[in-house]
Amino acid sequence: MYKLVSIVYRPETAQSSPEAYTRIPLTEANLVAGYGIDGDAKGGGSDRNLNIMSAETMKELGSEGFTVEPGKMGEQLILDGLDIDSLPKGARLKIGDTACVVVTIPRTGCSKFERFQGKRRDDAASRLGMMARVEVGGKIAVGDTVTIVSGTPQ
Repeated sequence: MYKLVSIVYRPETAQSSPEAYTRIPLTEANLVAGYGIDGDAKGGGSDRNLNIMSAETMKELGSEGFTVEPGKMGEQLILDGLDIDSLPKGARLKIGDTACVVVTIPRTGCSKFERFQGKRRDDAASRLGMMARVEVGGKIAVGDTVTIVSGTPQ
C-alpha cells in the first residue's frame, strides 16, 4: 500500500527566494484538474501540474548530502512505498477518494535546483521524481492511500 506523506506548495502571493524553493507544508489540499494544487503558483502547464517524488528516494538523496526536507527538492508531493521514478509515462495514480494524476515526464532538475542544493542535477539523475498532470481533481490529505490505477512500475 502506498501513502501520501507530504504536500507542499508555493502560494500565489509568495515571493520567490533566491536561496531556496519557497514551499509551505499542508496537511490537505485541493487538486484542480489541469492545474495542480489549488492556489499554487507552480500550477498549470499542460504536463507539469505537479512534481512528485518518492520518500525512499528522498532518504537516499539525503544520505548523499542533498537537502531533502519537504519542499527542499522542489517537489510538491512525496509518496511512501512507491518508486515513482519507475512508473511509465501515462501511469495513473489515484490519491485519496477521488483525485487522479497522470505521470507525464521524468523531472530533470534545472539551474535553480543546482543553485539551491549546491550540487549538480546529474548527481541526482533519474531520481528527481516525475511530473504529473491532474486528470481528476479532488481533496487530498497527508496519510491518504495512493493506488496505481493503470501502468505498473517498469
